[in-house]
Amino acid sequence: MGALSGLERALEQRWEALWERVVGREPVELLAALRRECDEHAVVCSENLVVVPNAYDVELDASVHDELSRHGGRVGQDLTDSLVRHAERKGYAWAGPLTVHITRSREVPNGRYRVASTVMRHVSAQGFEAAR
Repeated sequence: MGALSGLERALEQRWEALWERVVGREPVELLAALRRECDEHAVVCSENLVVVPNAYDVELDASVHDELSRHGGRVGQDLTDSLVRHAERKGYAWAGPLTVHITRSREVPNGRYRVASTVMRHVSAQGFEAAR
């Protein structure tokens, strides 16, 4: 399992380096902000269960949104995939089905992006686990 984790980490780093070369520093910073949001809102439920929010909202400044959109429509999926790998490495459980919603905004405070998370209210962690 350690080798697989190392391989996953290496692939993640290569993917981030490629993305940085293609569209600049922004996506790597955005990925870090998304992971930080996940980590900061993790709730330890028991010794073996750490639950994290399952709904993430990413607001992008119009220019950042346009730049990322120019490089393909997979930005949302790429962010989701990266967040899934991060949670797997940390051993997190989602509070429900994961969603990353990207919107364009003119009111982003730092001029680039804003990330927020919540637990989808209509999906409970117990209901999600029972469905597995």
